[in-house]
Amino acid sequence: MEIALYQIDAFASEVFKGNPAAVCPLEGWLPDSLLQKIAAENNLSETAFYVPTASGFHLRWFAPTSEVDLCGHATLATAFVIFHIVGYELPAIRFQTRSGELVVERDGESIIMDFPTRPVKDCSLPGDLSAGLRREPIHVFSSDDYIAVFDNEDDIVSLDPDYEMLRKLDLRGVVVTSRGESADFVSRFFAPKLGVNEDPVTGSSHCELVPYWADRLRKTKLRAKQLSKRGGEIGCELRGNRVLLSGRAVKYMEGRITCG
Repeated sequence: MEIALYQIDAFASEVFKGNPAAVCPLEGWLPDSLLQKIAAENNLSETAFYVPTASGFHLRWFAPTSEVDLCGHATLATAFVIFHIVGYELPAIRFQTRSGELVVERDGESIIMDFPTRPVKDCSLPGDLSAGLRREPIHVFSSDDYIAVFDNEDDIVSLDPDYEMLRKLDLRGVVVTSRGESADFVSRFFAPKLGVNEDPVTGSSHCELVPYWADRLRKTKLRAKQLSKRGGEIGCELRGNRVLLSGRAVKYMEGRITCG
């Protein structure tokens, strides 16, 4: 059996930037154990698998160690494959996912994703979080992840986490964030529990960050930067309980997986 494989750099306008994701089109669902093995073999932060349906596509995302509920950069990568490689002609793609229906549209060279927000709530500072970050944030919130707020962009850039300590936390991962210098806000994302010490650009974390920063900056349209080594820029707009995330993507590689 052979499976097509595309590796796409998402939230990037050139290769070797943004966040690489693997995208595998399928005619029907294969066993979950096989999908997980493929994701582990790819060893990227996410591998996306999609299957056509009567109204669009069924989309699933796998980190190297487990299936996840929501992934922004792999959704962007999948939409890029469907729009620009497969040649899908409709203006919008409807994905059925573990996070409900996600609608993705193209706008010139950009792709716009309509995602659910993940509101944050106050929480106490877990000891493993401060030990893992080796620095104490000024505020801590929780949602799908812990959100640690720092004073400025230099604090975010200079963090050197202890990933083994962060792995002990009970939530999915850790987002660190502050106001930005050349963007409205900046962030980094750590998810060692999922086999991803630092994710280069994380769409799903912006479902948490956008409601937080929109409230504090008193604006609904924001520009965000993720300050990983590869880096990435995300256009953000808050619309009620939805957030629009926009970015570009480029193809790095295509090939075929041989299974059995």
